[in-house]
Amino acid sequence: MYDMIIIGGGPAGLTAAVYGRRNGKSVLVIEKSVFGGQIVNTPKVENIPGFAEISGDEFADRLLDQAMGQGAEVTIENVTEAEKKDGIFVINTEEGGVYQGKSLILATGTTHRVLGLPGEEDLIGDGIHFCAVCDGDLYKDKNVVVIGGGNSAFVEANTLVAIAGKLTMLQDLPKFTADAKSQETLFSHHNVETHLSTTVTGYVTENGRLTGVTYIEGGENKKVSCDGVFLAVGLIPNNGPFANLALLNRWGYFEADETGATRTEGVFVAGDCRSKTLRQVATACSDGANAAINACNYLSAT
Repeated sequence: MYDMIIIGGGPAGLTAAVYGRRNGKSVLVIEKSVFGGQIVNTPKVENIPGFAEISGDEFADRLLDQAMGQGAEVTIENVTEAEKKDGIFVINTEEGGVYQGKSLILATGTTHRVLGLPGEEDLIGDGIHFCAVCDGDLYKDKNVVVIGGGNSAFVEANTLVAIAGKLTMLQDLPKFTADAKSQETLFSHHNVETHLSTTVTGYVTENGRLTGVTYIEGGENKKVSCDGVFLAVGLIPNNGPFANLALLNRWGYFEADETGATRTEGVFVAGDCRSKTLRQVATACSDGANAAINACNYLSAT
């Protein structure tokens, strides 16, 4: 029996663990794959407070060491079911684990949609990226491609356009779907090239390094040379197994404010899995702190 069970071992979940332990609560963090979350795929991060520059992998290791150093227990297992029985949360995992907790924090994160092309997985973090704020400076004065055409794609593109030498947008629809202001801002720059109604067919590499993208446009096979690709084709919240405990919006994100409180007493959410406007390491850590403190308040009141 734990005071606090945290599902998800990214920045939000590990920060929640630190705050839970510092308030004297017994804490278990359950992570399904790798502690640190998506940040581990970023070779250089320059926007985490307190670090002028750090690799995502090193930051994740430091955060995990901090949580464990405070006394948090951790395990690598895939949660398949979570329910509340007689005021206690019962967690079942694919590996056969059964855990009980007096409060529950869901820090399940999101998964970036990918194109599923050959070699894509090997290039993620080293040629293929998802966050221009995190990785854009790697491509100063170089050629980059943004794949996507919605608001998220234009957020990335408007960050990259001031850094890159040339920016190419590839959109699969016949028009861009981002808001007019975002499009106006981007297209005011001279170093932007756009292609609509395209189908990306592959990544071109030389000696393991990304050098271009192939695509079909107007029935023709084409290629654009580039040094980096930023995928902005959507996010998938990892929230499905917990819809019985917390309300999901139409995109699958947990509906909760900064307290992290949900419709189920004792359940709190934190990080990218929550409905919010900014998904960054700093905001994930903030969510984790809020969720943990409010979980502690809940425990004190029960």
